[in-house]
Parts: sequence; C-alpha cells; structure tokens
Amino acid sequence: MTNPTFSLDFTRFDEDYRPLDGSRITTNFANLARGEKRRENLRTTFTMIDERVNELAPGSGEDRDRYTLELDIVSASLDVDGSGRHDPVPLIEVLLTTIVDRRTGERVEGIVGNNFSSYVRDYDFSVVLPAHAEASPESGPPDDFGVLHGNLFMAFLESDAYTRRFAKPPVICLSVSSSRTYDRTETTHPVLGVEYRQSGYSLTDEYFARMGLQVRFFLPPGGKAPLAFYHLGDLTGDYSDLELAATIGTMETFQRIYRPEIYNADHPAGQSYRPSLTNPDFSRTPIVYDREERSRLAVEQGRFAQEHFITPHAKTLEDWSADFTARRYSLQEGRS
Repeated sequence: MTNPTFSLDFTRFDEDYRPLDGSRITTNFANLARGEKRRENLRTTFTMIDERVNELAPGSGEDRDRYTLELDIVSASLDVDGSGRHDPVPLIEVLLTTIVDRRTGERVEGIVGNNFSSYVRDYDFSVVLPAHAEASPESGPPDDFGVLHGNLFMAFLESDAYTRRFAKPPVICLSVSSSRTYDRTETTHPVLGVEYRQSGYSLTDEYFARMGLQVRFFLPPGGKAPLAFYHLGDLTGDYSDLELAATIGTMETFQRIYRPEIYNADHPAGQSYRPSLTNPDFSRTPIVYDREERSRLAVEQGRFAQEHFITPHAKTLEDWSADFTARRYSLQEGRS
C-alpha cells in the first residue's frame, strides 16, 4: 500500500436519512436516525441546529430564521490492496455543512469535519486499550496507540480525493473531557466565545494529536460548556464567523442531546470548570437515547474493524504505517 487510494461518497443527512449498512451506528447522526421516532428525532434536531446557528451567525439580527443548514455525511473509503474496490470498513465519516441564506438565496459551503466517526478508532479504544490495560494495568496506553489511525487520517488529508474537493482543512468539534478541569482565559472570539485552557491533555487529545490535530476550547455565547475544537492551522483566522457558527450550531446540538448534563446544564461554566455526567442540574431535550447501548455498540464495531480490516491487512498496514512515519519524520528534519 505504497500510495493508498481514497474515495469519497456523499449522503444527505435530513429527516429522510436512514443509516447505510456500512455506517458506524454509534455516531451522532446515525444514532438519531434509528427507532420508531427517527423522523421526529431528526426534525427536532434540525430545528435546534437552525435556531442555534441563527443565534450565533453575524448579521442575522432580528431575522432569526435567516439561515438554515444542509448537512452531508462524507464517507472516506480506502482501497487497501490496489484492487480498485472499497474496503468493507469505511475509514472515516465526517459531516459537511452548507449554510443557506433564506434572505438572499446564497449558499455557502461550511467546514468539513464537525462530527468524526471511525471504525479504527473504535478498535483502538474498545479493543486495543482494554486488552492492554488488563495485561499491563499500570503502564498507560501502548506506545504506538493511535499511530496507524493517525497516519491513515493524515494520508487522507494529503490525498487527491480530499484536496480536489475541499479547500480548507477539517475541524472536529467534540465534548470536553470529564477527567479534566478547564480554566477561563481573557481570550474571546465573537462566535467561538470565551477560550478555556485545560489542566492537562486527555487521552483523546493525545489520540487526535497523532492525527496531526491541535486542540482549543471555547465556550460559545449563550452556551453552557466549552467545546473542544481539533484543527490544523489557525482556527480563528482560517474560517469565517458564519462557517464557525454552522459548526457550533451542529455539534453543540448533538452534545445537548447526548450529554445534557454538560451541554444543557442549568448553569454555564464558570471561571474554573470540571464537566460531570452526574450533574443533577440540567434539562433533557425532547430526544432521549440509550447511552449504555452506544457504549456496547462501540465495542461491537471495534471488533468488526478488527475482523474485517485490521487482521486481514495487518502486514500491509504495518509496513505502510512505518514507511509513512519515516517519510514524515524525514520531511520534518529537512525543514528544521
């Protein structure tokens, strides 16, 4: 796999969306589209997203219905063996936002990324990490934890499939970690809000660093808790306020549904903030989901990735990843 070949597929995420067979069903958008109330759940979610975008968007003023979002699921597939066929395990799924201005009819493509879904990440966190912790409980994660996944992600960003379609690097927006404390700073942004700094890197932060992404934490205006923004380059300079509003509107809505104890809390984060999923002072959204099922499915999907991707291609992936790491190290040495 000297030159991995990536391909992209786009699926509209709307109230008619049904998860495809290959979709990682623990991901935010796929989880919402299951069960008897799937259409009601999706309609409520999109209403919440649009309301939040219009609260944050510059120039919306009193016209609180000016903007609406369209969302597309971007699935990245990998041809591992050069056969010209997609591997049965989709490598990555992210979301692409498009902002539609109802007043002018203008359509603005937003940020790609937002949500981040990966079967290989499920494998790392739900299969590799527990097995390592059982064998070596005091040693922390394996030294090479997340290296293969990170190399695959960076190769995807360098691929023709990505660079021909997207002009800007992705931004992934996730919940803050309940294992860390976050302190308010004096830095503010009109849409991102107040910046927070954390007490130390979490395992998730380190995992995303393997993907070449750095992290900043912001509490958007009117929000209850900071969001973690994983990005390349300049988060506050590379993206417009409208693009950032679309990302926040989308991902904060997901977090209000999935982690209401943090993102739908009765009181916003203060000067020093420690998120807690046992916080009793919060309001649930109309959408309720089974958090225990989501954790169980992550394990199942991690094992699926092990059986259908990691194990069949183990030698190929190991050799390619080692070569990719060496080439990146050589390039970095050349620049220093």
